[in-house]
Amino acid sequence: MSELERVINLSEKILHRTEQASPAGSTEMSLSVIVSFYNLEQNVDEYFHLLKSTLDSLNESYEIILIDDNSQDGTYPNLLKIAQEQSHVKLIKMRSRFGEASAFEAGFKLSMGKKIIFYTTRVRPDARDLPKLLAKLDQGYDLVIGWRSPRQDSLLNRFISHTFNLITKMISGLKLKDINSGILAMNRDVLENIQIYGGLNQFIPLLAKKQGYKITEEKIAQLPGQFRQSRSISEYLQRSLDILTVIFLTKYSKKPIHFLGFVGGILTLFGGIIDLYLFFYRILGYGSIAGRPLLLLGALSLVIGIQMIAMGLIGEMIIFTHAGDIKEYNIETIIE
Repeated sequence: MSELERVINLSEKILHRTEQASPAGSTEMSLSVIVSFYNLEQNVDEYFHLLKSTLDSLNESYEIILIDDNSQDGTYPNLLKIAQEQSHVKLIKMRSRFGEASAFEAGFKLSMGKKIIFYTTRVRPDARDLPKLLAKLDQGYDLVIGWRSPRQDSLLNRFISHTFNLITKMISGLKLKDINSGILAMNRDVLENIQIYGGLNQFIPLLAKKQGYKITEEKIAQLPGQFRQSRSISEYLQRSLDILTVIFLTKYSKKPIHFLGFVGGILTLFGGIIDLYLFFYRILGYGSIAGRPLLLLGALSLVIGIQMIAMGLIGEMIIFTHAGDIKEYNIETIIE
């Protein structure tokens, strides 16, 4: 059993799992709202009551799943008090800070709603705008991204977010303005057909697009307050690696040779041309090639290129062996 599953099992002992009946008397849950908190002690009550008043105004059954990502202040006691007082609220406390993707996964596994809303309080969304996201789902969209507008955070955060959105737009072709907003509304089957782990929660729209789901975005206001600054170099490096991961997963997950073989082929050709040039250079007596940096570059390129092609072939063998367990398509309707 994974650490995350143990946390969920432990948390279930303190949950109030009473289902709220829908207006029609059905026990089927219509909406699950998953909210991630981290070190937000002073704002817990404000966020919750704003969310609850908004959901109470909707004519559908709902549940709220609050997740404490191992806060180091008084956030969890405040959340626990809310969960004990509200029958339609569930609470998960992470044993360590696993990140928003793990919080999302834990909340989804515990949820029962046909529609899912997830957001992180890190970006301070105004819950009063959530019905606009649900309205887009009712119009036939499968996934709606909350577009933070107007932005209340710093110019540095906005610049980094704009750069990130530009890169992902170039990769995916999705014309979205705030793909990494951390605010999502979707039908349940979207999450049932894509895998979220690590930091890939920021790339849910890209993964959903690969499965053929209809995606759009809707403006949602930000509440004023203090925002975390994106200053860590390691954070930028992790985002870059996540982008590389998504490129590979969305384009080459079932044909790794197309990626590794292409890059490996270029390096092999490059190294081969250099070594061939040096070979004739020495044979024809133009001079010595020992100790020349070009010789090292050619040999290194040749070796790395051959290794990448070999890794691609090994990946193809693994894919071939487990092809029956890999589902790369998603069927919307079958008529017989």
